[in-house]
Amino acid sequence: MCSLVSQGRRKPAFSLIPCSQYDLVYGSALRCYIGLLRERTLVDTLKLQLNSVNVHNFRILSLQPHNKDGGVFVYFEYMKDESGQELSDIVSQATSAISNSDNSSTWLGRGEGCVWLVKGTPWREDMDRFASPVLKVMFDGTDMNEESLYQTFRPFGRIRDISSPSPIPASSMRSSSIVYERVKSAVAARNAMYGANVGSNASKTRLRVDYQRQLQAHVIRDWVSSHPKIMFPLVIFLLGALTYTIFDPIRSLMIQGKLLNWFDYRETKLFKWWRTYTSEYRSSLSIGGSSMLKSEVWKDRKDAENSLKAYLADMPSTIAFIYGPQGSGKTRMVQSVLHETGRDILVIDCDLLNHATSDAQLVGALATQIGYKPVFTFLNSLNTLIDLASVGLIGQKSGLSNSLPDQIQQILHVTTTALRGVASKHRAQIERHIKQQEEESKAKLERAKLHAKLRNGTWHDGRIDCVAGNGVMSELGFGDEPLDSEGAELEILEKSHENAPKEPLPHYQKQTDIEAVGALPTVVIKNYSSKVGPTRDDVLNILAQWVANLVETQIAHVVIISDNRENAKRAAKALPTKPLHTIPLSDADTKSSLSFVQQKLNDAGLEMEFTPGQTSYIERLGGRASDLESLIHKVRGGQQVQDAVEEIIDRGMSELRKNAFGEDAESGKGLPWTRQQAWKVVKSLSKQPEVPYHTVLLDAPFKGDETALREMEHAEVLSIGTLDGRPSTIKPGRPILQSVFARLASDPIFAANEDIVSNNELIASYEKTIKDHEAELININQIISAEPSSWLFSRGSHGLKLRARHLTSKIYALQKKIETMDKENKELKAILAKGDKKR
Repeated sequence: MCSLVSQGRRKPAFSLIPCSQYDLVYGSALRCYIGLLRERTLVDTLKLQLNSVNVHNFRILSLQPHNKDGGVFVYFEYMKDESGQELSDIVSQATSAISNSDNSSTWLGRGEGCVWLVKGTPWREDMDRFASPVLKVMFDGTDMNEESLYQTFRPFGRIRDISSPSPIPASSMRSSSIVYERVKSAVAARNAMYGANVGSNASKTRLRVDYQRQLQAHVIRDWVSSHPKIMFPLVIFLLGALTYTIFDPIRSLMIQGKLLNWFDYRETKLFKWWRTYTSEYRSSLSIGGSSMLKSEVWKDRKDAENSLKAYLADMPSTIAFIYGPQGSGKTRMVQSVLHETGRDILVIDCDLLNHATSDAQLVGALATQIGYKPVFTFLNSLNTLIDLASVGLIGQKSGLSNSLPDQIQQILHVTTTALRGVASKHRAQIERHIKQQEEESKAKLERAKLHAKLRNGTWHDGRIDCVAGNGVMSELGFGDEPLDSEGAELEILEKSHENAPKEPLPHYQKQTDIEAVGALPTVVIKNYSSKVGPTRDDVLNILAQWVANLVETQIAHVVIISDNRENAKRAAKALPTKPLHTIPLSDADTKSSLSFVQQKLNDAGLEMEFTPGQTSYIERLGGRASDLESLIHKVRGGQQVQDAVEEIIDRGMSELRKNAFGEDAESGKGLPWTRQQAWKVVKSLSKQPEVPYHTVLLDAPFKGDETALREMEHAEVLSIGTLDGRPSTIKPGRPILQSVFARLASDPIFAANEDIVSNNELIASYEKTIKDHEAELININQIISAEPSSWLFSRGSHGLKLRARHLTSKIYALQKKIETMDKENKELKAILAKGDKKR
């Protein structure tokens, strides 16, 4: 028995298993699911085509589809004759019938069906062994060489490669691999040659043909693990591309949403309507007047406000640096000005960054303030572990983990893109608004012209011409209207001239330019201070470089708020070619402080007129807004002005003792200055409101060391005034500290204890100096005694005697100071003893 296989490309496979009959297989490489949909149609078509075969009494018995491989097995029978060419004739006619048919092409319209003779017994299985161009031919019997395999399997299609039988255990069948150029050829060969017997009768071999996967299991995994130097950079590149193409646009959009209040429910129309309605209702029920402050209360802030408004009214070319002591109203002033201008504001609080305990918290705090989402801070630790593994595998880091400056720069880079997008959106909106205004004014002008023509009788409707004609004598047409429209045009021009400005505006005051400046967002950096550790110092430098780039490219206005003028050095270094727009703020004067307190109390319903005694107590607080607001809260709570001021001063004393002297001796050692240096400042400023800077610096216990004074300035223990750019005076860090210093210096126990410690240190220093002078005097005496009596050495001896006299006078002066301080220490110890007995 033998069989035929008919195989077509891109058509469902159908197969027929022969049973003592001859069979024909018609197949294709169409996908199984498409074949299921077209199975009935194709089988009927194939049967109709094969009915035209009329040689050797060819008759079809049945057709069985083989959906998995895409073909049809055809059972048939025929009549043998003496020629022995029956099967060849049947295959030839079947091929011609299928090729000449119009329905033999695939569903894509390409290729035709092919017919092969099935020489074996096909194995119709439904396992997950899918078609592949690689066939594995196993030999159940004697092995076949490459030439025999090629001659047997070449009729089904072009063969790319044939492998020799590989050595295997004796109990297993040997096999060879055949690689076809096309899957179609492999499918035909597998179904036609499975179970075929080849060779002579003495050494027949049964072929078992099956598909072999082109990629073995875990090939990709093994290749990746064996080539880390290629895969690590590739993975890094893919992750970077993914972040750049997907996450960065999303983050930029989220930042724009934060700036434009897309996610703020308070900006919705419903909430605004509800807030307006409830505000009007409450105002209708309220009896009191307005809570607006009097103009003279913040009269000293007007210059700073006008300076900031002038900076925001022009295109950004430099940075606005606002500095002043804490509580002087810097943030409040900036907020009021920006709220008045209606700008989009991006606020970065450096204080939150400085208090972050780890790099991940710092990145998270910055991302939260900016609106940078999504941010994956937890991946930093994972990337560090990957870097450690990469060092072990390829000898170098993979580069997945970024340093803190790199992460900050990446966030700020995306923020720059978002700021540019916000500005462009506002500009587009402004341009549309201006264009709409121009169109409205043009339409208004056209209407004015039309009205003028109607009044003068010069208007003509051209639509009438289609009825009455447009000749001079036409009835109801043009010809009767007056032709002079000069009066109407003149009237319109006169009106437009009256409404026009008398003088042309400068170029920079054009509406488009002014609106373009107003469209720029504003970046506000609060608490910009140098009181940071070495790891946070880079963050402030990166922020300075970033805001400098913003103003240089005119993307946004930048306002930096700081407590100290010295912090401007970072921003000035980042913008070396242009000076900063500096806006200083100081504490309010006495008159403004009293007006502020009185106005706030009046707004709270407390009508108070301060007595001279109460005024003197309020003056002790100075003009620091935070201290004045603390006083207002206490008075509103029911306290008297005197008691409230005394409580604030007592609290200031406790804070000063902790911050300047430490809670105990151990905590005092951790301060960047000594207790004696702090006591020197307190004692000096308790007697007068300011002292010369260099007098304190050059005297003990500072002895020319400016570091301690600068650190105390950062801690707001003192404030250093400047004159012509150099330090000039030393003042209390806050106005209330003048009273705190005086109160602390008047504490006999505390003052006695600090004076004793200071005196003991000075005595020890003086005694060491005296010992050095005494040793030098001994050397001078020895030199003089050893000199010869010759007159040549008389002048040298005279100089040594002068040096000895100078040292002796210094020893005398130091000894007098030691005696004075010893006497003072005895008196101070008596004060301490009396204080202990009272306890």
